[in-house]
Amino acid sequence: MLPLRYAARWRVTGLLFLVIVLLASMMPAGWLWPDRQEFVSWFTHADKWMHGIVFATLAVWFAGQYSRGSYWRIAVGLLAFGVLIEACQRLVGYRTSEWLDVAADAAGIAVGLAIALAGLGGWSQWIENRLVRSKVATSGD
Repeated sequence: MLPLRYAARWRVTGLLFLVIVLLASMMPAGWLWPDRQEFVSWFTHADKWMHGIVFATLAVWFAGQYSRGSYWRIAVGLLAFGVLIEACQRLVGYRTSEWLDVAADAAGIAVGLAIALAGLGGWSQWIENRLVRSKVATSGD
């Protein structure tokens, strides 16, 4: 992990994001969004896009707390998380499990880590430094 002042808070928030994604993926599709079919009918492969976007976001999140040398661990961990989600969905009768969802997860992870490599990696240090500078500026007045 990067040397962060609020490392425990970043870890807990990341864990909460993972729990939210897992819970959302285990909910019955119509429970939260009753007219979901109507909404996604105009958007081809909306489910796969959703997987990709969620996992790209998770990859950028975790790349904000870890060095570039750990990006492969982020990729393996998130891919394992995607497989876990599909395994859990297979266990319940109201969700479907597809290997194409894992492929969409992998594509999202690749996009997220590419974004991190392009300059967004370590973003949490930037935020912490901005917070410290703003606290110093306001306490000096």
